[in-house]
Amino acid sequence: MTRIRDAIVIGGGLAGSALAHSLAQAGRDVTLVERESGPHDKVCGEFLSHEAIFYLRRLGLDLEDLGAVPIETVGVAARGRLVTCPLPFQALSLSRRRLDEALTQLAVEAGAEFLRGSGVNTLVGKQGSWTARLADGQHLEARDAFIATGKHDLRGWKRPPGSQNDLIGLKLYYRLKAGEAAELRRRVELILFPGGYGGLQPIEDGCANLCLLVGKDRFAEAGHSWEALLGDIGRDCPHLAGRLDEAIAVRDRPIAITSIPYGFVRQEATDCWHLGDQSAVIPSFAGEGMSMALHSAHLAARCHLSGGSANDFQKRFAADVAGQVRRATLLSRLLVHGWAQTVSAGGLSVLPSILAAVASNTRLPAASLLRGASS
Repeated sequence: MTRIRDAIVIGGGLAGSALAHSLAQAGRDVTLVERESGPHDKVCGEFLSHEAIFYLRRLGLDLEDLGAVPIETVGVAARGRLVTCPLPFQALSLSRRRLDEALTQLAVEAGAEFLRGSGVNTLVGKQGSWTARLADGQHLEARDAFIATGKHDLRGWKRPPGSQNDLIGLKLYYRLKAGEAAELRRRVELILFPGGYGGLQPIEDGCANLCLLVGKDRFAEAGHSWEALLGDIGRDCPHLAGRLDEAIAVRDRPIAITSIPYGFVRQEATDCWHLGDQSAVIPSFAGEGMSMALHSAHLAARCHLSGGSANDFQKRFAADVAGQVRRATLLSRLLVHGWAQTVSAGGLSVLPSILAAVASNTRLPAASLLRGASS
């Protein structure tokens, strides 16, 4: 006899695992599907804002026990200068490899079935049910389907473009030499350079995450070479070159993702539920990508458990995040095409305070946070 689940959740990242945990904890029959066979890195700044911390602790994670690093200040580096100011809220830094694994484990402990190592090839809905065919030949059936595949689209379910689609994301971990690591302690640094920007911050186990967003043309000028790109950026921003002096890369090459649809907000849905970056994509410098993913999971779980539809959820989520995504994307475009090229010494001195204020204005509203967390 065919097993008809209550829900199939596609994608074992923050949104998918948090949703699977909430539904399983409420007694639903849930299968969480993750295409990767084991722990893995993702192109992500790995900055946990106050809102993300709120949701993760509510799920039962001890972030400090996982090795999360406190972040207290923000710095902006451009040309030969670095200017810093305090962050207006509590923040932490933790690798997605470690965080995602902890969340999937929570989902399993709550009763969710976890299938990993085989992605979903097709997802088809018909007459109030969904069928997912996995790459390994399995067929799963459920009453509802949730797509939480992050920045990667599920085949046959491509997202519409955002308003800033020309950036490539690149990420590599480093072990900085002692003096540089000590200066970076408890700080996230925004690196400005012509044609893009990046972030550098400490994570657990003495590593630092360097995540760059660069225009496709800018990367092409560097011959699509990470080393050449870093050399070019180092000449434009000697601060980053200093940070990476004698640094040891943790892996041979960076991980990458192309055509990130920054500015995208899904305003309505069909019968399928879309979570996290499949629902809205905010530029990484705002530091709210992970909190928005977690908010979408909690809001979707609450809506689903109360008998609401995918479209009910989508409209509520869009109302919560559309303004923040729009403001952050506007500033992202300025960072790539305007400020990074023209910032002066005087302008740089006030930029960290401006970015701290922008961070406050791209956070989830308290009322939305409470609504998503209530049950």
